[in-house]
Amino acid sequence: MHPATTADADATVTVENIGGIDTAAVELSPGVTVLAGRNATNRTSFLKAMMAALGSDWTAVKGDAKQGEVSLTLGEQTYERQLTRAEDGIVSSGDGLLADPTLANLFAFLLEDNEARQAVVRGEDLRDIIMRPVDTSELRREIHEAERRKADIDDELDDIADLKQRLPDLEQRRAQKEAEIADVREELAAVEDRLDERDLTVDLTQTNTEVLETKLDELRATREELRRVRGDITTEQESLSALRDERGRLAAELAGLPDAPADRLAELEARLSARRERKRELSTYTSRLQTIIGFNEEFVDGEHDRIAEALGRKPESVGDITDQLYRGSKTTCWTCGSTVKPVRFERTLDSLREHRTETFAEIDDLEAEIDDLSEEVTRITETVDRRDELTDTIEEVDTEITRRQGTLSDLRERRDNLSARVGDLESEVTELRSAEVDEVLDLHSEANELEFELESLESTLEEIESEIATAEAEIRRDEALVERRESVVEELIDLRTRIDTLETEATTAFNERMADLLDILDYENVERIWLERLGGPADSVATVDAESVIEGSEFELHMVRSSDGGTVYEDTVSHLSESERAVTGLVFALAGYLVHDVAEQVPFMLLDSLEAIDAERIAALVEYFASEVPYLVVALLPEDAAALPDSYERVRQIGQGDSQSQ
Repeated sequence: MHPATTADADATVTVENIGGIDTAAVELSPGVTVLAGRNATNRTSFLKAMMAALGSDWTAVKGDAKQGEVSLTLGEQTYERQLTRAEDGIVSSGDGLLADPTLANLFAFLLEDNEARQAVVRGEDLRDIIMRPVDTSELRREIHEAERRKADIDDELDDIADLKQRLPDLEQRRAQKEAEIADVREELAAVEDRLDERDLTVDLTQTNTEVLETKLDELRATREELRRVRGDITTEQESLSALRDERGRLAAELAGLPDAPADRLAELEARLSARRERKRELSTYTSRLQTIIGFNEEFVDGEHDRIAEALGRKPESVGDITDQLYRGSKTTCWTCGSTVKPVRFERTLDSLREHRTETFAEIDDLEAEIDDLSEEVTRITETVDRRDELTDTIEEVDTEITRRQGTLSDLRERRDNLSARVGDLESEVTELRSAEVDEVLDLHSEANELEFELESLESTLEEIESEIATAEAEIRRDEALVERRESVVEELIDLRTRIDTLETEATTAFNERMADLLDILDYENVERIWLERLGGPADSVATVDAESVIEGSEFELHMVRSSDGGTVYEDTVSHLSESERAVTGLVFALAGYLVHDVAEQVPFMLLDSLEAIDAERIAALVEYFASEVPYLVVALLPEDAAALPDSYERVRQIGQGDSQSQ
């Protein structure tokens, strides 16, 4: 179901054996829902369960369970996913709201380790985050392919322009021949009328009168047969003209089909198979990695006390006297039983999380490429099928044209034979004729000469019409080719400006909302924080090559402060306070959420780990974000939640049984 149709509906999330949660059910209304509670109260586990229901794989099964389940009911649609612990890791099944969670992972699931937030905190490449959902290699290929198609169409249009210049001359020649044929036919018809009106039953006195009459009858019958054959020839010529018109129409449609080289199918299908296999390998690997990370996070949060107690009872886990003295400030490793300082444990976990993030990013890229490849395979297959259908139909029409041309050839041969027979009969009659039949014979001779002339004119006309038909068939493709060219040009403009537009929208969205929030949050000496594009192409539509378009700009984050004396100066971003840096990271993620239209795919945004920001500013920040997001779910400590309006939904307990909200 499209999120836009459910943005005003209540949502229900049910969880079983996910993270640290045994069972829970939470109802979410449009607007803000606050998960209020202390640390280790399953707030983050619930958010990760929601992520799983929405399509992400960034979650884990409860440490003491083999299988977890989560479902999301939104409006009339329910999405269910199952997570099963297997020997090779966590295996997920079922369908979440999102088929591809890439955008949501970056810009909607704003937990502590969210890449968009961390990129600001760590001073990493912000443009890379904004551009990551864009498949630049595919974009580069599409630009080159569109440029090639445009060049091919331009060549065809040049050929058609030459035909257009030749066509008036051909049409003039056709009109001239048609006029000549009409004159000859009119003259022939007049001669034939005179023959029909002539009384051939004259009183003949020669001894060969009977033979002469027989020859004259045969001559008249042969001429009548010749007239019928000529009529059949005219009919066949009209049928051939109609078939050529039909062939031209089919050829024009065939020319109007988009390019879909069949030989790319094997290459695309091979690439698709390879990407799917790679995704399966990475999914299996990340499931194992996620299990390890999830268990260790739960272990650190104290959710596996029985294991910790069991380790604590083992003598070998106690260590030397120094370890015993500092044991209260250390964490016991559940794999080897030794104790280490929590900061070392956290550093290892951070490294694992970073590796997990990189692996999921690769999976996201693979999923996007798989979708694009599948769409292209479908498009090419459909176009190839239609091209084959049109080609088969054209072949059938060509076969019929060939058959009728054969029939026409037979008729012409029949006409030639009849014409020759008329000549022979005229010769025979000439020997037998008398003065009474001289006029009739002269008329027959005149008619025969006119028929030969008519035959020559019709043959010439047919050649001209065939040439015109071929030219017109090509010219009929002109409109389709022009439309295809316009479509390709529009496609090129879109491809070449896609990154430029996205970069502009991203920086504008960030700068406007950052300015708003700085006014609202009132940081004492921060005058401005803004994102600047550097080194973008000057003209990304007409002249810039694909590589320059793909390379795009650089993003540079700036900050201006004011001193106590009122002096304004530019400071480095590294000097941002923890609170300022946290707000900047959240605003950057919000900009990505807006420019990529993430709400069209998922209407939820999840916020966690806001402790660096004071309570009043959290309240203002949540209110601002709520104006941009249909469903905003935020996890807060009780003292921070107290600063938010009572009108917001609150969930105070997540765990066994239904959660309690007010």
